[in-house]
Amino acid sequence: MSENHAGKTIWGTAQQDLMASLVVFLVALPLCMGIAIASGVPVEEAAAVGIITGIVGGVVTGVLSGCPLQVSGPAAGLAVLVSQYWTQMDRTSFALVVLLAGTMQVVCGALRLGQWFRAVSPAIVQGMLSGIGVLILASQLHVMVDDSPPGSGRSFGGIINLVTVPVAIYKGLTQNPHFPAALVGVLTIVSVVAWSSLRPKRLALIPAPLIGVGVATVSALILEGFGLDPRNIHLPDKLATVIHVPDLYDEARQRIELDLLLSRSVWIAAVTLAFVATAESLLTAVAVDSMQQHAPRTNLERELVAQGAGNIVCGLLGVLPITGVIVRSSANVLAGARTRLSTILHGVWLLVFVAVFPNVLLHVPVASLAAILVYTGWKLMRPRTVLELARYGRGEVLTYLGTLTVVVVVDLLTGLVVGFGLAVAQLLYRFSHLEIQLDTDLARQRSVLRLIGAATFLKLPKLAASLGKGLVADCVGYRNDAGKLVFVRQMFQGRTAADVTFQGPAPWFATLQAGAFRADQAADGSAKAAVSKVGVALQPEQIRTKPLELFREAKQAVDLTQS
Repeated sequence: MSENHAGKTIWGTAQQDLMASLVVFLVALPLCMGIAIASGVPVEEAAAVGIITGIVGGVVTGVLSGCPLQVSGPAAGLAVLVSQYWTQMDRTSFALVVLLAGTMQVVCGALRLGQWFRAVSPAIVQGMLSGIGVLILASQLHVMVDDSPPGSGRSFGGIINLVTVPVAIYKGLTQNPHFPAALVGVLTIVSVVAWSSLRPKRLALIPAPLIGVGVATVSALILEGFGLDPRNIHLPDKLATVIHVPDLYDEARQRIELDLLLSRSVWIAAVTLAFVATAESLLTAVAVDSMQQHAPRTNLERELVAQGAGNIVCGLLGVLPITGVIVRSSANVLAGARTRLSTILHGVWLLVFVAVFPNVLLHVPVASLAAILVYTGWKLMRPRTVLELARYGRGEVLTYLGTLTVVVVVDLLTGLVVGFGLAVAQLLYRFSHLEIQLDTDLARQRSVLRLIGAATFLKLPKLAASLGKGLVADCVGYRNDAGKLVFVRQMFQGRTAADVTFQGPAPWFATLQAGAFRADQAADGSAKAAVSKVGVALQPEQIRTKPLELFREAKQAVDLTQS
């Protein structure tokens, strides 16, 4: 009986994973191709390169993953960095960068360094992702109107793409070669937004990007009937033609790769890629854990090794790097996946589809894939992040905005360096800043010393000086010469001077030992005033305090003209 029940449970789980894998496959197919285009891969190779990368992410990383329900593949979060490397490096250098980045990830996982990535300031990571979102949106708007991003491969390329967006929009509205592509792109975005907001519950598993691409494909076929021909994607006759496997038996090639291995720029690129890919993967893994309760919690070290192994394979094949991706992972969880089988199968379906039905992909417009990336870029920007970080202080907001700005204006690596610099400066300020407040409770006749900041040994003199203060003068509402400073000398026989700031009908004086004293101005309006001891219990919000030296009452009257 128990064996029967166990068999049914296993079969039920397998069925759920099978259905989830099909959903993830439908989400991944357009994204793999679109991200390849956004990563700078030529349109002739983009579909094949993107799909092969998705296959590696599903099969290789899926088998080894420390987060069973996380889906890995080409990512929008890496597209900006990869585009820079793809356009500025030859294919061999690029493959070596990906391979080295994967090796670093494996080493970090083996050394159990995965937990350290949780110590990275969220403001830096969110600033990086928001900056990437701006760059993706700016570059893919140009592609969406069948134009080339003018900043590709140039210094300050991101800001160039951003400021020329109005030019791209103008071309899409007025010029015939660009108008069909722009129309297809707009229809794609409208379809994605509408389906995301209005889809029926019984069709909730159908992904919005698939609907967008489907609408765009039908629209493109209709436009072709009117003589308007949006550009479609291409596939090589054989997928193997886009794979760049290094020839280990070619001595000349070995010398070239050895020279590259000693190149400083290659190592900097690899370290940057490893950091960004790892940060995105581990953040996604933590998010997946929060979305489900049935699968084991993420083993960050194992996940880091799995991501590294996948990137080593991608480097050996000369395709794009992989990372954990939130859109496909959340689709996997929401579709009811129970084990890593769904992740692995989605990679298998990608391979089967491109091998059996390649002609279907030839009808997909490039503009529709770019439009999906425009929508993805907007989602990455997350404008509400500023409000979320503001709850933790202005320093976090400054770090976020500084990282975002430099990523967009300069490049991703410089943005990360600036972000870490701002985070360190904020940390140093917190450890060196100490604000001391001395509050006196007149009702209970006690003082409270409030320390805000870090009370390190550097602040001991300031702290010791504050501990010697005792008298508090509270002058709520004294109307005469409001806002000025009065030196009360005669009341205490000149033994000390009390600095009193007052605003309103009667000043109040208090000592820790003797309670409170009141100075009543004479009824005839003269400058004479009587000082009397009274019992008071003012509300804390009515008290404005200033710490003074401790002294005792010595006289019961004071001439305010002598003050």
